[in-house]
Amino acid sequence: MAKKNPKNAERKALVEKMRQEQARKERRRSMAILGVCILAVVGLLAAALVPYIKDQREKDKIAKTDLSKIGVAASAASCDDVTTKSAQGSGDHKPTGTKIDYPDAPPAYGSHWGNFLQGPEIRNFYTVEDRPELERVVHSLEHGHTLIWYDDTIKAGSKEYKDLQAVAQKYDGKTTYVNIVPWKATDGGKFPEGKHVVLTHWTGPKDQKGVWQYCGKPSGAVIEKFVKDYPSDNAPEPGAV
Repeated sequence: MAKKNPKNAERKALVEKMRQEQARKERRRSMAILGVCILAVVGLLAAALVPYIKDQREKDKIAKTDLSKIGVAASAASCDDVTTKSAQGSGDHKPTGTKIDYPDAPPAYGSHWGNFLQGPEIRNFYTVEDRPELERVVHSLEHGHTLIWYDDTIKAGSKEYKDLQAVAQKYDGKTTYVNIVPWKATDGGKFPEGKHVVLTHWTGPKDQKGVWQYCGKPSGAVIEKFVKDYPSDNAPEPGAV
C-alpha cells in the first residue's frame, strides 16, 4: 500500500483553508451588498411614502375643515363689491384655433371656441401647465361654470396657491361647475392693482350678465357665497356640461 505524502496532505489542507476563507469573504461581501440593497429599497420606499402620507394627512385635514375657514376671512380678502355687465357672445362659436381678444381681465362672457371641455378635461383645479385654452374655458362659463382665476403672483407652493387647491378639494366629487384656473400673461391685461383672485360667472339664459368679484387673497367664505349666489343653472346654457 502506498504511503501518504505528508506534503500533499499539508498542501490539501492549506488549499481547503484558503477555499473556506475565500467562501467566508464571499459571504460577507454578499451580505454587505444585500444590506446596501435593503437600505436603498427602504430609502426609496420612505422617499415615496413620506410625501404620500403627508399629502394624505393634509387632505384629511382639509376634508374636516369648513370651506368658509379656508384661506383668509372675507373681511381680510380685500374683495371689491360684485360688479356686473351686460353680456353677449352666447352661441357665438369661432373656429377652433382662432385667437380671441377679450376686453376684460379675466372675461366673464364672450365669443369662444365650439369644442367645449368635457369628461376628464374638466377639473376643479388647473395649473399653468395644464389649463386648457382660454377660448375653451370661456365656453365653460356659458355652460354655468363659476371660474376662480388666480394671477401669476400666486406661485405654486405658496400659501395662497395651497389655499386655492384646498378650495378645489372641497368641491371635488361634489360639482364640476366650480373651476380654479390661472390667468396667464399671454391671456391679456393684468388684474387691477392689489387684486390677485377673481371670481366670474355668466348669468342667463335671460338678461345675460357677466359677473365679477375681484379679491386680493383667496377666501373660502367669499368663494362659497359667490357660488351660492350664482349657481350653475343661472347660465346662458344651463344643464350643459
